[in-house]
Amino acid sequence: MNFLRLVGALYRPTGVISRTYCPGAPESCRLSDSLVEALSAAVGLKNISTSYAVREQHGKDESYHEPQPADVVVWPESTNAVSKVATICYDNNVPMIPFGTGTGLESGVSAPRGGVCLNLTKMDQVLDLHPEDFDVSVQPGVTRNALNSYLRDTGLWFPVDPGADASLCGMAATSASGTNAVRYGTMRENVMNMEVVLPDGTIINTAGKDRRTKKTAAGYNLTNIYVGSEGTLGIITKTTLRLYGIPETIMAAVCSFPSVQAAVDTTVMTMQSGIPIARIEFLDDVMMDACNKFGGLDYPVAPTLFLEFHGSEKNVADQAEAVAEIAQMNEGSDFQMASDPAQRKKLWSARHNAWYAGLALKPGSKGCATDVCVPISRLPEVIVETKEDISKSSLIGPIVGHVGDGNFHSLLIIDPDDPAQIEEAHVLHERMARRALAVGGTCTGEHGIGLGKRHLLREEMGEGTFNVMKALKHALDPKNIMNPEKVIPV
Repeated sequence: MNFLRLVGALYRPTGVISRTYCPGAPESCRLSDSLVEALSAAVGLKNISTSYAVREQHGKDESYHEPQPADVVVWPESTNAVSKVATICYDNNVPMIPFGTGTGLESGVSAPRGGVCLNLTKMDQVLDLHPEDFDVSVQPGVTRNALNSYLRDTGLWFPVDPGADASLCGMAATSASGTNAVRYGTMRENVMNMEVVLPDGTIINTAGKDRRTKKTAAGYNLTNIYVGSEGTLGIITKTTLRLYGIPETIMAAVCSFPSVQAAVDTTVMTMQSGIPIARIEFLDDVMMDACNKFGGLDYPVAPTLFLEFHGSEKNVADQAEAVAEIAQMNEGSDFQMASDPAQRKKLWSARHNAWYAGLALKPGSKGCATDVCVPISRLPEVIVETKEDISKSSLIGPIVGHVGDGNFHSLLIIDPDDPAQIEEAHVLHERMARRALAVGGTCTGEHGIGLGKRHLLREEMGEGTFNVMKALKHALDPKNIMNPEKVIPV
């Protein structure tokens, strides 16, 4: 029996897939029975599939982009297995696409040139916990919720929260952040070391094997080269993370405002006052309306801030009182506070369900998620201008943001089968990104570049810096087989 048929139906009668991975590549650089057999030997027959349904599932994330499946999916169970797969792919010029939980928003797991998708979810162990040193090492299949569940009896937690229950190594690969970044930083500040499999199968540790110091001045900062690399320079098989003590007291608060300007001005004044707020999230009136309808809530349909304070009981009360005064100065109303876990969860439910609430405004729709970040002093004008721009379009575009660090998103809701809507969303997105770039901001605060922002990356970095990035990509991935076409097109 044909080996390809053995591991999963490909709906073709022969053993060779016609896709060629590299321009001018010989027949040997195509996916054949012998190549699939070699991959099966590396990971085991139970850990490989060429079924179209499986491949399609792995060729898409939460974005609106069409699926682009790889030609085979493998589930390695160890770093050595990942290394063996990489060696096979490198020797045969076959692209590799790492896959975690598929919760990305920039089509980072798509396979425009086919190849091998490495699903890393079976590598799901917490390897080394050092509670006395506030650090832990995890494999790529460990998600943030799984880690925090593991830590629940230690008094520690990992606070970086992008919303989705994403894999921690995937979060490192995209330099994710989220609602707590204003207090605890992004993945870039919280990754101490990584184990990475290079395209040729070599295994390295970016800060040296088993190193986990809080700071180092030794050599080039390879760790931060791989944070945000989106799978284009190697496959992350372990990451060492900073941990934090669970706060003694947590208080949540919600406050609505008469205008976008008033809500964002409150954010800026809060940050400039030096109040150590843990979360400060903004939802505009369109998003609040969506959240009310989706969750059966009764919040005012108005620009709203969701806040959270961490610390001792007295410090939290003082922080909340100071922010309430600032909100009142900006005509904020109905400043609700809660410290009971159930009440906090209820207050925050609108923010946590914002993505799905937005999509529910038009059932069957997809979301084009924008992701700009600007200096906080320029935040009010950029959000106001963006909201005015969206209001003049034919699209619905609720706005939500981690405004404490200048990062906000508009969820442009589109019919994926309507080319006119897709084009209009692209135009709005590009204006929004260039508006951010014009004031010293970035086109992506936390989602990454993926497929859709490559031209904006060149504009943001400038030709000289962009060329250095291309040179780095070529040095570490000379065959251009690591998640090709993403970030830096070669």
